[in-house]
Formats: sequence, structure tokens, C-alpha cells
Amino acid sequence: MKKVYIETMGCQMNKSDSERMFGMLSHFGYEQTENPKEADLVMVNTCSIRQLSEDKAFSLIGVWGQWKKTSKPDLKIGFCGCVAQQKMKEVFKRAPYVDFVLGTHKIYSLPEIIKKINNGERVCECTETNATEDDKASQYEIDRVKSVNAWIPITEGCNNFCTYCIVPYTRGRERSRTPEIIIKEAKDAITNGFKEITLLGQNVDSYGKDFKDRNYRLAQLLRDLNNLEGNFRIRFVTSYPTDITDELIDTVVELDKVCEYFHIPMQSGSSEVLKKMNRRYDRETYKKIVEKVRAKVADVTITSDFITGFPGETEEQFQETLTAIDEFELDYSNTAAYSPREKTVAAKWTDKFIDEDVKTERLARLNEKVRENCLKSNQKYVGRTMEVLIENFENHKGKNVITGRTRNNKIVHIPCDNDRTGEFLNVKITGTKTWYLQGELI
Repeated sequence: MKKVYIETMGCQMNKSDSERMFGMLSHFGYEQTENPKEADLVMVNTCSIRQLSEDKAFSLIGVWGQWKKTSKPDLKIGFCGCVAQQKMKEVFKRAPYVDFVLGTHKIYSLPEIIKKINNGERVCECTETNATEDDKASQYEIDRVKSVNAWIPITEGCNNFCTYCIVPYTRGRERSRTPEIIIKEAKDAITNGFKEITLLGQNVDSYGKDFKDRNYRLAQLLRDLNNLEGNFRIRFVTSYPTDITDELIDTVVELDKVCEYFHIPMQSGSSEVLKKMNRRYDRETYKKIVEKVRAKVADVTITSDFITGFPGETEEQFQETLTAIDEFELDYSNTAAYSPREKTVAAKWTDKFIDEDVKTERLARLNEKVRENCLKSNQKYVGRTMEVLIENFENHKGKNVITGRTRNNKIVHIPCDNDRTGEFLNVKITGTKTWYLQGELI
């Protein structure tokens, strides 16, 4: 068999796309390798959310291009994902050794692309579409990463057009996959031993808004998945704050398999900055949403995303982000310094760009605030007994340890001499570090 290596960058959606591409390639005589030097086909599945990710992708294929030139003339190179969709016209000019460019809209064109490049053609498939590829998805198995968790995309694209975000330009407008194909993929994952299903979408709560022939939203999908047989958990990410409905919150409370976890990106604690970001809420609205979730969902973990150094952000506005993390008791937050992305509105505001040193310094203070609140959040669970789904087993500094997650997404390290991966265990929380809990088996 031929061997294929895929370097996956970025979000869980990209990781899911790579699993699907591995599945397609297995039908055409390719097997996975973790060593790109022994591969016949190398691919990078790119992320364009920040400039650094884009630069890393082009740097990587530059290395592969050298291999092709000096020692592996038959090596095939693919450039895929969000940067491919965004920079489709530039890739061949910048990297003439690339054999194909594949965007985010039509990944199921990969089998036909492979046939063409093996016949000596160079291919660029970055056609935009307003439809999902569910009809083709059912033809191929998904070669999932060996894990306890299976990622299942339920929506593709985004309609929000936040002024900093490239996603609507690389992933397109919102498109919901049919519940039938989602439920089938969930059943297959459960049958294959996965213990957790994570529903993915740039704006997962908007699922079903675009259906013209049925009234079917995320809450109903969760109910149908919850009714599947088996002992497993259900999660969903990422939520747009104002799309979190009372029905959705009540559904999370009602269903036994749906986890007590919401990822609700705020992006800034300043109402003025949120308006410039084209977010459809202000600080007070976000506060009410978080308070409602906390009031209804016991032991809920709420995580968020924040950008610092957005064009024109003042020190006072940055301070509002720090106070928001405290006031809303956010359990953890992903953070990033603003990175201008081509085509977005904010990228044109060059006269308002924040100095790089200022962005770096603010990001450091933001990360310190996140660390403080994560530790504070973890400390609430010391002495509690919690259900933990074990994800891996390893020897750490001479001691055997199993690691897993609680229903509300807290990582727990537990001394144990046996591999218990895939099991649901009752664990007493005995201590905590900044990023994880410590526990012992009961």
C-alpha cells in the first residue's frame, strides 16, 4: 500500500476533515503513517485564523518541496483547508511543487483529485458551494483518530461576519447537515467503541436555521442522539451567545447523556469593542446569558474566547476584559492577540493597529487572569466525587497515571497501575493544579 501523511493545523473541524480524508484515501490504497519521510503523499490541512498558522503551513510545504526536488521526485504534495480556500490563486505561484490545492467546501472531491495527480495533472478544487456533501459522506468510512471522543460536524460555515474573523470567507455561509447522516455517524462511532460524541460547528447553536423542509434545531438533535442505545456522553461546541435559547438550556438539563458544559466565546469584555467586532451583544447581554446558564445547569463549566489588542482597544477597554473573566466566573478561556486577516473589515483599520509589544504585554496579563480563574474554578471540586471518562494511560515521572474528563470537562489525573481507557469511573477529587484536578479511585 502507498502511505499518506497529513499534518493537521487548527480547530477540531480541521481534525474532523482530516479523519474524513484519511477514510477516503483508505479506499484508494493508502494507509496512514506518522512519518512524513516515508510517505508517498503528504498533505497539510491548514488553518487561517492567525498569520502564524498560515506561515507555518507554507514553511512546512517548503520543506516537502525540497524533499521532492532532491530525493523524492515522485512525492505528491497537497495543500488543503482554510488557507487553501483563501489563497487558492497564490499557492501554485508560491509553491510550484504542490500537486493539488483543496479548499474546505468540497473535500469529497479528494478521490477524483488523487486520480488526476497520479496521471500527472495539477488540480485546484476550491469551488464554493451552498450545500453540504452529505450525499458523498455516506459513501466512505471515517478513519477516526483512536480516542474515546468522536467529532461530528453538524454545521459548516458562518453567517456572522465578525470584523476580525476569516471563517465566513474560508468556510462559507452556514450549512446544516441532515440529522439522518449525523445520527448515522454517531451510531457508527458508538458501535466502534467511542464513548463521547462532540458535535461541531463554527456556530453550533444555529443548527437547522437553514432547513426549508423541516423545523428541526439543535435541541431536537440532542434529544434524538440521547435516545441512542449505549453508555456515552454528548458535547457540542462552539456556541454563539445570543443563539443559546431557553429550550437548549432546558434540554441540556433534561438529557442524561448531554454534558454540563458550554463554550461561549465573548471575545472582549468591552461593549464598545464588541460593537466594533460586529458581535450581536454587549457586556450586559452576555452577563445575562451566562447567569441564566449557571442558574439552570448544576455544576456547569463555562469557557470562553478572548482577543486582546483589537484595533483601537484602549487600556481601559482591555481592563474590562479582565474584570469580565472575574465577574462572570469563567472557568477557562482561550486567548489570542489580534492578528489581521485578509478580506476582513478590521484588517483595513491599519491606523488603529495596536503596537506588537503592547499586544504581547496585554496577552501575558490576560493569560495570567485565565490561570487565576482556572485554579479558582478547580478548587470548587476538591472533596467531591465525580464521574470521569478515562482518556489515556501513561507513565509520568515513574508513576502510572490515568487521565480523563468529568462531565463538565475538567481534566483529572489519577494514580493507577492499570490502563482503564474508555471506562467511566467514580473518582474522589483530592487536590488541584492550575489546569487539572487530582483524584483517587473509589
